[in-house]
Amino acid sequence: METKYQKIASYEAKGDKLDKVLLLYSGGLDTSVMLTWIQENYGAELYTLTFNIGQTDDNFDEIKEKALKLGAKGAFVVDAQEEFANKYISKAIKANGNYQHGYHLFCPLGRAIIAKKAVEIAHQEGIDVIAHGATGKGNDQVRFDSYVTILDPDLKILAPVRESALTREEQKEYALKHNIPLQSHSKMYSYDQNLWGISAEGAEIEEIEKEPNTGKILLMNKMIDDTPENTAKLKIGFEEGLPVSLNGEKLPLLDIVKAMATLGAEYGVGTTNFVEDRIVGLKVRGVYEQPAAAILIKAHHELEKLVSTYEENEFKTMVDTKWAELVYRAQWYDPLMKNLNALIDKQNEKVDGEVTIELYKGNVTVTAMKSPHCLLDANLASFDTHQFNQQASASFIEHYSFQQKMAYKIGKNQ
Repeated sequence: METKYQKIASYEAKGDKLDKVLLLYSGGLDTSVMLTWIQENYGAELYTLTFNIGQTDDNFDEIKEKALKLGAKGAFVVDAQEEFANKYISKAIKANGNYQHGYHLFCPLGRAIIAKKAVEIAHQEGIDVIAHGATGKGNDQVRFDSYVTILDPDLKILAPVRESALTREEQKEYALKHNIPLQSHSKMYSYDQNLWGISAEGAEIEEIEKEPNTGKILLMNKMIDDTPENTAKLKIGFEEGLPVSLNGEKLPLLDIVKAMATLGAEYGVGTTNFVEDRIVGLKVRGVYEQPAAAILIKAHHELEKLVSTYEENEFKTMVDTKWAELVYRAQWYDPLMKNLNALIDKQNEKVDGEVTIELYKGNVTVTAMKSPHCLLDANLASFDTHQFNQQASASFIEHYSFQQKMAYKIGKNQ
């Protein structure tokens, strides 16, 4: 028997009746069911807020119309793609954003901008309760609850999926009972999508001993067998760590990200069957499509290595790892994030140049690079020149290995 949900946190919206509620609305199963559920259980005047941050599968006019048909007093749709690219994805590129060796953080980055814009709309419309469709098992509840109340401690949160504890099957039954239309893929998988990637969860993906039906799951990326037999070659220009051109043509970051998503998907780049550790302690598996992120982060990382010293690269690796953890674990506004970004921005001041990329059968290969700050000097590294003083190497090696020799000798005699 399910225990009745008790509201303990001070920021949770309490009371049998609420005045005005702003629901973060995707048009999918969770938020459509909750749109009706909130009205039934709280009698609230409900408004919806939908963001376009690069979902290619969404029809925003239809989502708005659906919200109004389901009883919303108003339905806001905000195109935040440019801001998402310039203020969030840009930071991920500079930080080589990658959580647990495979996840390029498209969802947590998206939640950060959604929460920020939601607070702005709530202020604009005089609404003091923000509702979201996150469950009590996932990361998004932590991100939305934290970010909204950090930005405005006076705002209250309503998390109806967490509160109602309805399973996805129970939500589908509720939807049928209340004539709530379902999306075609709602029957099996739960999707989240933006400019930087797509996630799929649910059904057999949750059962780690089973192989995901990847061909049925993918929304954008091609299966490897269906990708072109030829390679795709392109040149990406960088200035201060950010992509600024494709094949010599200057373009805004948003356009470059979209172009890489389309091209990368055609070549099956960035498809990942991935197990991760959630904030709440659960291990989960998802199938991710991250074509733009896979290409641009690979290109950036290789150029950054080329222009940075060994010590810079080794320290930056630790910084990048911590940066990714903070983003994933809902720490966007922690002071450490500001400090890390300051160091990341400083190191990226010299990440200028052009990277030549080759795409083939899901692989991204950097084949050539050039930069005014390049630390690879062919005249020194080549076997065919005499500029490097090889006679000094033997003395260096004698001192370099001294402690290792001593430790080995002592250990051998013990």
